[in-house]
Amino acid sequence: MKQLNLKKLQNRLRNKFLKIGVKMIGPETIYFSKDTKIGKNVTIEPYVVFGSKVKIGNNVTIKSFSHLESCKVENEVDIGPYARIRPGTILKEGSKVGNFVEIKKSIIGKKSKVNHLSYIGDSDIGKSVNIGAGTITCNYNGVKKSKTKIKDNVFIGSNSSLVAPLTIEEESVVGAGSVITKKVRKKSLALTRTLQTEVSNYNRKRK
Repeated sequence: MKQLNLKKLQNRLRNKFLKIGVKMIGPETIYFSKDTKIGKNVTIEPYVVFGSKVKIGNNVTIKSFSHLESCKVENEVDIGPYARIRPGTILKEGSKVGNFVEIKKSIIGKKSKVNHLSYIGDSDIGKSVNIGAGTITCNYNGVKKSKTKIKDNVFIGSNSSLVAPLTIEEESVVGAGSVITKKVRKKSLALTRTLQTEVSNYNRKRK
């Protein structure tokens, strides 16, 4: 009986959103909460799940296999596929969260992008920031969680680790593969890679 009631609830919610113009691809695979709020001209692809307290703005696209809970998504935002938006997150207008990205208790600023394979937790990210693939905010030291602040127009290179507490000032660049532990000043380049070493005619040991 309980399962039947849940099925009826989901069908009612799907029909409600279809009537107000939400475009759903494979609506039978999309799951809403009772309090889900969705704006105009929104597209939702298959196998998207909405937890409680999710508010979606206008002109938003949510791609397949994404999961959202207790978050606010402003207008013109692109999410997924395979994105997880956790409680306390705000995605500002025109921002993008791509495939296999997890955002927790963070603000992603206007027109900022976290495109691939990244974890952003307890962070405040400004406008027009680019977060490279594989970037991690190291927000937990085993005892407490700390905050990362990335200001406007910053470029974070791929596979970077940002160790909180940390502030990266405006228009700075973090080179790919860096581990950043100290404040980065405005319009600076931060690098922590060692120099590449090459051994000529190297004979690799084989079995």
